[in-house]
Amino acid sequence: MTTVSEKIDAKLVKELREKSGAPMGDCLKALQEAHGDIEAGFVVLRKRGMATAQKKAARSTNEGAVGTYIHAGGKIGVLIEINCESDFVARTDDFQDLVKDIAMHIAASDPRYVKPEDVSKEDLDREKEIYRAQAAATGKPAAVIEKIVDGKMAKFYEEVCLLEQPFIKEQTVTIKELIAQKVAKMGENITVRRFARFKVGAPDWTVAQTRAVEAAAE
Repeated sequence: MTTVSEKIDAKLVKELREKSGAPMGDCLKALQEAHGDIEAGFVVLRKRGMATAQKKAARSTNEGAVGTYIHAGGKIGVLIEINCESDFVARTDDFQDLVKDIAMHIAASDPRYVKPEDVSKEDLDREKEIYRAQAAATGKPAAVIEKIVDGKMAKFYEEVCLLEQPFIKEQTVTIKELIAQKVAKMGENITVRRFARFKVGAPDWTVAQTRAVEAAAE
Protein backbone atom coordinates (compact mmCIF):
# COMPACT_ATOMS: atom_id res chain seq x y z
CA MET A 1 0.00 0.00 0.00
CA THR A 2 1.36 3.41 -0.96
CA THR A 3 1.51 5.94 1.88
CA VAL A 4 0.34 9.53 1.60
CA SER A 5 3.91 10.80 2.01
CA GLU A 6 5.10 8.63 -0.90
CA LYS A 7 2.51 10.24 -3.15
CA ILE A 8 4.00 13.70 -2.60
CA ASP A 9 6.70 14.36 -5.19
CA ALA A 10 9.98 15.50 -3.64
CA LYS A 11 10.13 18.27 -6.25
CA LEU A 12 6.87 19.70 -4.87
CA VAL A 13 8.27 19.66 -1.35
CA LYS A 14 11.41 21.46 -2.55
CA GLU A 15 9.34 24.00 -4.48
CA LEU A 16 7.19 24.77 -1.43
CA ARG A 17 10.32 24.98 0.70
CA GLU A 18 11.81 27.58 -1.66
CA LYS A 19 8.53 29.51 -1.81
CA SER A 20 7.87 29.57 1.93
CA GLY A 21 11.23 29.16 3.64
CA ALA A 22 9.62 26.60 5.97
CA PRO A 23 11.44 23.39 6.99
CA MET A 24 11.16 20.43 4.60
CA GLY A 25 9.17 18.38 7.12
CA ASP A 26 6.59 21.14 7.55
CA CYS A 27 6.34 21.53 3.76
CA LEU A 28 5.70 17.82 3.35
CA LYS A 29 2.95 17.85 6.01
CA ALA A 30 1.37 20.94 4.44
CA LEU A 31 1.33 19.31 1.00
CA GLN A 32 -0.17 16.14 2.45
CA GLU A 33 -2.93 18.23 4.03
CA ALA A 34 -3.39 20.12 0.75
CA HIS A 35 -3.37 16.92 -1.36
CA GLY A 36 -0.29 18.01 -3.28
CA ASP A 37 -1.52 21.50 -4.19
CA ILE A 38 1.37 24.00 -3.87
CA GLU A 39 -0.77 27.11 -3.35
CA ALA A 40 -3.06 25.42 -0.84
CA GLY A 41 0.00 24.05 0.96
CA PHE A 42 1.42 27.55 1.14
CA VAL A 43 -1.81 28.78 2.73
CA VAL A 44 -1.56 25.98 5.32
CA LEU A 45 1.98 27.07 6.19
CA ARG A 46 0.93 30.71 6.44
CA LYS A 47 -1.85 29.83 8.88
CA ARG A 48 0.50 27.73 11.00
CA GLY A 49 3.10 30.47 10.94
CA MET A 50 0.62 33.07 12.16
CA ALA A 51 -0.56 30.74 14.94
CA THR A 52 3.04 30.12 16.03
CA ALA A 53 3.82 33.84 15.94
CA GLN A 54 0.79 34.65 18.08
CA LYS A 55 1.88 32.10 20.71
CA LYS A 56 5.34 33.65 20.89
CA ALA A 57 4.21 37.29 20.66
CA ALA A 58 4.44 37.90 24.41
CA ARG A 59 8.05 36.74 24.60
CA SER A 60 10.68 39.46 25.09
CA THR A 61 12.85 40.47 22.12
CA ASN A 62 16.00 42.15 23.43
CA GLU A 63 18.44 41.02 20.76
CA GLY A 64 18.42 41.60 17.01
CA ALA A 65 20.12 43.64 14.34
CA VAL A 66 20.19 47.04 12.68
CA GLY A 67 20.13 46.89 8.90
CA THR A 68 20.38 49.35 6.03
CA TYR A 69 19.30 49.49 2.41
CA ILE A 70 20.36 52.05 -0.18
CA HIS A 71 18.33 52.29 -3.37
CA ALA A 72 18.19 54.19 -6.66
CA GLY A 73 21.85 55.12 -6.84
CA GLY A 74 21.93 56.50 -3.33
CA LYS A 75 18.71 58.50 -3.63
CA ILE A 76 16.74 56.51 -1.03
CA GLY A 77 18.08 55.09 2.23
CA VAL A 78 16.50 52.99 4.98
CA LEU A 79 17.72 52.22 8.49
CA ILE A 80 15.81 49.57 10.45
CA GLU A 81 15.99 47.71 13.76
CA ILE A 82 14.45 44.25 13.98
CA ASN A 83 14.52 42.30 17.25
CA CYS A 84 14.56 38.64 18.22
CA GLU A 85 15.15 36.71 21.44
CA SER A 86 18.78 35.62 21.13
CA ASP A 87 22.05 36.81 19.65
CA PHE A 88 22.44 33.37 18.08
CA VAL A 89 19.33 33.83 15.90
CA ALA A 90 20.23 37.47 15.19
CA ARG A 91 23.47 36.30 13.55
CA THR A 92 21.87 33.66 11.31
CA ASP A 93 21.62 34.17 7.55
CA ASP A 94 17.83 33.74 7.74
CA PHE A 95 17.46 36.61 10.20
CA GLN A 96 19.91 38.86 8.36
CA ASP A 97 18.09 38.18 5.08
CA LEU A 98 14.80 39.13 6.74
CA VAL A 99 16.27 42.44 7.91
CA LYS A 100 17.54 43.21 4.40
CA ASP A 101 14.25 42.21 2.76
CA ILE A 102 12.16 44.40 5.03
CA ALA A 103 14.54 47.35 4.66
CA MET A 104 14.29 46.98 0.87
CA HIS A 105 10.50 46.78 1.13
CA ILE A 106 10.40 50.03 3.14
CA ALA A 107 12.53 51.76 0.51
CA ALA A 108 10.02 50.76 -2.17
CA SER A 109 6.71 51.09 -0.29
CA ASP A 110 7.33 54.03 2.07
CA PRO A 111 5.15 53.00 5.06
CA ARG A 112 4.59 55.64 7.74
CA TYR A 113 3.93 53.38 10.73
CA VAL A 114 5.04 49.94 11.94
CA LYS A 115 1.53 48.62 12.70
CA PRO A 116 -2.08 49.86 12.99
CA GLU A 117 -1.80 50.38 16.75
CA ASP A 118 0.92 52.96 16.11
CA VAL A 119 -1.17 55.23 13.89
CA SER A 120 -1.62 58.65 15.51
CA LYS A 121 -5.05 59.69 16.76
CA GLU A 122 -4.91 62.71 14.45
CA ASP A 123 -4.43 60.52 11.38
CA LEU A 124 -7.15 58.11 12.49
CA ASP A 125 -9.69 60.84 13.18
CA ARG A 126 -8.93 62.60 9.88
CA GLU A 127 -9.24 59.48 7.75
CA LYS A 128 -12.42 58.28 9.47
CA GLU A 129 -14.01 61.69 9.06
CA ILE A 130 -13.22 61.72 5.34
CA TYR A 131 -14.46 58.18 4.74
CA ARG A 132 -17.60 58.75 6.81
CA ALA A 133 -18.44 61.89 4.84
CA GLN A 134 -17.90 60.08 1.55
CA ALA A 135 -20.11 57.18 2.64
CA ALA A 136 -22.82 59.49 4.02
CA ALA A 137 -23.04 61.25 0.65
CA THR A 138 -24.35 58.00 -0.84
CA GLY A 139 -27.45 58.17 1.38
CA LYS A 140 -26.92 54.70 2.82
CA PRO A 141 -28.10 53.75 6.37
CA ALA A 142 -25.79 54.48 9.33
CA ALA A 143 -24.96 50.79 9.89
CA VAL A 144 -23.89 50.41 6.26
CA ILE A 145 -21.87 53.61 6.43
CA GLU A 146 -19.87 52.27 9.39
CA LYS A 147 -19.12 49.04 7.51
CA ILE A 148 -17.90 51.09 4.56
CA VAL A 149 -15.69 53.14 6.88
CA ASP A 150 -14.26 49.96 8.43
CA GLY A 151 -13.43 48.61 4.98
CA LYS A 152 -11.72 51.83 3.93
CA MET A 153 -9.75 51.94 7.19
CA ALA A 154 -8.46 48.42 6.52
CA LYS A 155 -7.22 49.65 3.14
CA PHE A 156 -5.69 52.72 4.81
CA TYR A 157 -3.76 50.50 7.25
CA GLU A 158 -2.49 48.43 4.31
CA GLU A 159 -1.19 51.59 2.66
CA VAL A 160 0.55 53.20 5.65
CA CYS A 161 1.44 50.37 8.08
CA LEU A 162 4.50 48.24 7.35
CA LEU A 163 3.15 45.00 8.82
CA GLU A 164 -0.09 45.22 6.81
CA GLN A 165 1.56 45.84 3.43
CA PRO A 166 1.96 43.09 0.80
CA PHE A 167 5.63 42.09 0.60
CA ILE A 168 7.12 43.50 -2.61
CA LYS A 169 8.82 40.18 -3.44
CA GLU A 170 5.68 38.12 -2.83
CA GLN A 171 2.46 40.12 -3.11
CA THR A 172 0.30 37.33 -1.68
CA VAL A 173 2.14 37.61 1.66
CA THR A 174 2.02 40.59 4.02
CA ILE A 175 5.08 41.68 5.98
CA LYS A 176 3.34 40.42 9.12
CA GLU A 177 2.94 36.98 7.51
CA LEU A 178 6.53 37.04 6.26
CA ILE A 179 7.73 37.61 9.82
CA ALA A 180 5.39 34.88 11.08
CA GLN A 181 6.99 32.42 8.66
CA LYS A 182 10.40 33.27 10.08
CA VAL A 183 9.11 32.94 13.65
CA ALA A 184 7.85 29.44 12.82
CA LYS A 185 11.15 28.52 11.19
CA MET A 186 13.56 30.02 13.74
CA GLY A 187 11.50 29.32 16.86
CA GLU A 188 11.80 32.81 18.34
CA ASN A 189 9.58 35.86 18.55
CA ILE A 190 10.59 38.52 16.00
CA THR A 191 9.46 42.15 16.06
CA VAL A 192 10.09 45.30 14.05
CA ARG A 193 11.14 47.95 16.57
CA ARG A 194 11.66 51.04 14.40
CA PHE A 195 12.78 52.34 11.04
CA ALA A 196 13.70 55.53 9.22
CA ARG A 197 13.46 56.27 5.48
CA PHE A 198 15.20 59.14 3.74
CA LYS A 199 14.88 60.35 0.16
CA VAL A 200 17.19 62.90 -1.44
CA GLY A 201 15.37 66.17 -2.10
CA ALA A 202 12.19 65.20 -0.23
CA PRO A 203 10.81 67.93 2.08
CA ASP A 204 10.54 65.50 4.97
CA TRP A 205 11.41 61.95 5.99
CA THR A 206 9.72 59.00 7.69
CA VAL A 207 10.68 57.91 11.19
CA ALA A 208 8.47 55.21 12.74
CA GLN A 209 8.64 53.19 15.91
CA THR A 210 6.30 50.96 17.87
CA ARG A 211 4.34 52.37 20.80
CA ALA A 212 6.31 50.05 23.08
CA VAL A 213 9.46 52.01 22.22
CA GLU A 214 7.70 55.32 22.90
CA ALA A 215 6.45 54.05 26.26
CA ALA A 216 9.93 52.91 27.25
CA ALA A 217 11.36 56.33 26.34
CA GLU A 218 8.86 58.02 28.64
